[in-house]
Amino acid sequence: MTLEILTSDALADFRHGFFTRRGGASSGVFAGLNCGSGSSDQSEIVSINRARAAEAMGVQPGHLAGVHQVHSATVVTVTEPPQDKPRADALVTKTPGIALSVLTADCQPVLFGDAEAGVIGAAHAGWRGALDGILDATVDAMVDLGATRDKITAVIGPSISQRAYEVGPEFMDNFMAEDPAFARYFTQGDGDRLLFDLPGFGLNRLRAAGVGHAEWTRHCTYGDPERFYSYRRTTHAKEADYGRLISAITL
Repeated sequence: MTLEILTSDALADFRHGFFTRRGGASSGVFAGLNCGSGSSDQSEIVSINRARAAEAMGVQPGHLAGVHQVHSATVVTVTEPPQDKPRADALVTKTPGIALSVLTADCQPVLFGDAEAGVIGAAHAGWRGALDGILDATVDAMVDLGATRDKITAVIGPSISQRAYEVGPEFMDNFMAEDPAFARYFTQGDGDRLLFDLPGFGLNRLRAAGVGHAEWTRHCTYGDPERFYSYRRTTHAKEADYGRLISAITL
């Protein structure tokens, strides 16, 4: 099956893509393009899937840079093909021939580009990382490489949508402690449950960081099992594991 790669007109100056699960070699609960080496899928199959994604980005598999994601606000600057995966949640570069990638399964994959400066970035932003400043830090790291804030475009890819992201009051407390105005990203659910708008919060953080354009592709990972992996959907279905979607960008 052919790979399905979602793109944004806003990043048309860059080869980029939010890959769906379609077109991969994995089977079972991982069926499709599982690119998560941290999953219990066969490592050889994951390598095949990652090689397919690298080919689609026009780079060698070894030039598909990623990080060991830990829900942090840590960004790494990539200057050469990676030898390992540092513990971080975002990458930036101005080096051609390297594709920056992140893995997600409900969290936000965010791709960044400043076409004038020739600087790109990719970030994994779950609620913790977004609250702690991973998106702001990615913009800062791009500026350090020569990007201009208002020339940066940022696109949030397939993520869990508000209607599927039910949380408890203690979850909301994390945001209220930071800024009571963040209450606007929560709506009332059943009983004491709340529904959190992760992409809406991500857009808020990007705009507060001063990017020139920010958007969400409006694809919900939870609600479309044919196209996307979802940690939360897997949990609700009591499945043993789940695949990881890859998103990538290159100069």
